[in-house]
Amino acid sequence: MAVEAIPIIKPQQPVTTTAKNGVVEIASEELTLATIRCLAADIVQAYKGGHGGTPMGAAAIGVAMFRDVMHFNPKNPLWFNRDRFVLSAGHACLFQYVMLHFVGYDKWTLDEIKRYHSRDFKTSKAAGHPEIEQDIGIEVTTGPLGQGIANSVGMAIAAKQLAATYNKPGHEIVENTIWCFTGDGCLQEGVGQEAISVAGHLGLDNMVLVYDCNSITVDGTIASCFTEDIPLRFKSAGWNVIHAGRPETLPTAAEEIGVIAKSLQLAREHKGQPTIVIVETTIGFGSRKANTGPAHGQALGDEEVAYVKQQFNMDPTAKFVIPTSVTASFSHVKEKGALLESAWNAKVEAYAKAYPTEFEEWSRRLEGKLPEGWEKLLPVKGELPSAPQPTRKSSGIVVETLAPKFNEFVAGSADLLESTFVSWKGMEEFQKPESGKGSYAGRQIRYGIREHSMAAIASGLTAYFPQSKAGTAGIIPVVSTFFMFTLYMAPALRMAALQKLRTITVATHDSIGIGEDGPTHQPIALAAFFRGLPGIRLFRPADAEETLGAWVEAISTGVGPSVLCLSRQPVALLPGSDRSKVALGAYVVVEPTSTPTITLVATGSEVERAVAVAAKLTGQAVRVVSMPCQALFDAQPASYRQSVIPSASSLVVAIEAWSSYGWAKYAHASCSMRTFGHSGPQADLYEMYGFGVENLVEVIGEYAGKWSKEGRLPGVGEFEELLPIVEIH
Repeated sequence: MAVEAIPIIKPQQPVTTTAKNGVVEIASEELTLATIRCLAADIVQAYKGGHGGTPMGAAAIGVAMFRDVMHFNPKNPLWFNRDRFVLSAGHACLFQYVMLHFVGYDKWTLDEIKRYHSRDFKTSKAAGHPEIEQDIGIEVTTGPLGQGIANSVGMAIAAKQLAATYNKPGHEIVENTIWCFTGDGCLQEGVGQEAISVAGHLGLDNMVLVYDCNSITVDGTIASCFTEDIPLRFKSAGWNVIHAGRPETLPTAAEEIGVIAKSLQLAREHKGQPTIVIVETTIGFGSRKANTGPAHGQALGDEEVAYVKQQFNMDPTAKFVIPTSVTASFSHVKEKGALLESAWNAKVEAYAKAYPTEFEEWSRRLEGKLPEGWEKLLPVKGELPSAPQPTRKSSGIVVETLAPKFNEFVAGSADLLESTFVSWKGMEEFQKPESGKGSYAGRQIRYGIREHSMAAIASGLTAYFPQSKAGTAGIIPVVSTFFMFTLYMAPALRMAALQKLRTITVATHDSIGIGEDGPTHQPIALAAFFRGLPGIRLFRPADAEETLGAWVEAISTGVGPSVLCLSRQPVALLPGSDRSKVALGAYVVVEPTSTPTITLVATGSEVERAVAVAAKLTGQAVRVVSMPCQALFDAQPASYRQSVIPSASSLVVAIEAWSSYGWAKYAHASCSMRTFGHSGPQADLYEMYGFGVENLVEVIGEYAGKWSKEGRLPGVGEFEELLPIVEIH
């Protein structure tokens, strides 16, 4: 049901002003808001789809933010010290597109905006939710609600950390604000609340959350599901709260915009806490469908669009109308942005002269480059521990070697710092200085038990920097937890993959090898999701040598996130392992003296078992292949793939203590998990589920004998599970 109607303020005639080129008409604020609202209604109606209600209701917020308060340069969208704007309420993207058009971003022409939800979509920048293109003003991809808040927290952390590292008295080269526009839905999502808690704890006063409080979602009023005290929630989380009221009820549009702009400016100036600015609005403002679910995400209908225009004294028959006086009212934004950037450039020039060493590192990071030869800092294979050790501990060798030397590395954990080995000697935590626990120069983040927001914050960290063509940036976020709990991170890792953002997830305790923690913590089928997800690389290294190779790949090549699945239990350093071959995805670690009759393909801790099985399979020529990364192997030429896994001439069996899903692509059969795991000593669990070496020798030998009698190799659809279903009652 609609609430009491808000009186419509009729647009006044444009006022005139004198400019350098003569007399220029500047629209009244009423006409400016009316133009935005009618344009939004027209665009959504044109293709009968999209979200027009928010740009109609939040038009004054857009004008206050983009025209009056935020710092950016439309002529150089990549100006590094610009304010960042993140639309967490990604469905309201038309709000952002329209504002980018009015403030003068060259790519955001009216014709481009009119492609929103159109059939002319293949090269359209006006996607149904914002998609990262920093050079046209879209900082990150948003849509799944709440994640944009976490992305913004990541950007705010990045800005704070850079300022603490490089700013000097009188030479402040990082001093911007992160603005995040949110709606009711983002505040209901768990990831949003996780990120809000992190920001409050850290005192990120360079972040402002602008809450378009229209109290309507797809299903209608939020009163049916969301009745908590939002200001109290934020105050309890350590936030500063500014309630701007309902400005649309004020006598003039100038007052409406002015109240919002003043609130935003106060938020920018507030120190010691992040700030939420709450602005009550009417979704679908001006329509008879205002304050209803249909106004949220449906076209209003031709008759209703005409009605809206009549309410604002606009021609009901004219479409996509932007008076020149409205365009002129935004014309100063480009000049303001250019002046801001010019002043900053002078600061940077002075900084370079005063602090050449810091400036050199700063410049290198802006290019997303580590120093040449950084890989050579890692110990060679002969220097790695010869005794068996968990690959999670081997991973720590990389962190301990590189993180102290390069400020790019910003690591953290979801309450598992000692278990995931992402710490290093002499590290400082990223904490608000007055806490006594660290400083903003710290590069170890205590995420707490907030896996979802941790992954989304990591995306914000890397997205704060320009993205190089190689997919690298000036921050390398390293986050960590047990592999099972990356399931909590999956939505944010998926978004990182979609955006091609380099993040590194250290995922330890990667199988039944976790032992006594039991089936709640033992991942069985999770890898299948990440392996099937485009743009993400899942590594499962076999030993310390491959672990270092996985890190090199995750840091230096390709684009997108990497997940490193690492063992809790110790594994031997294999004679045939080679970090340089991790880049190939799979390679031969044991080669028989004759043409292989059986090829064993294994990953992680099971490679060591496959080597032992090969030595015991008498009467067979057995090749062992380590496959640390299926995605990288799939990217190799067919000739290489066939040379490593000769499935047309050799019986191929996969060995992996996860689900067999996906292995039919590479093997004729697998020795895999077929149930959830169990609580018990890891060595005993491997035996119980059939991964003991003697049992593997027996079942693989029997399988080979069966097909030898057949006189052929298995075909499509004949994939077999060689281990039984083990049920424990």
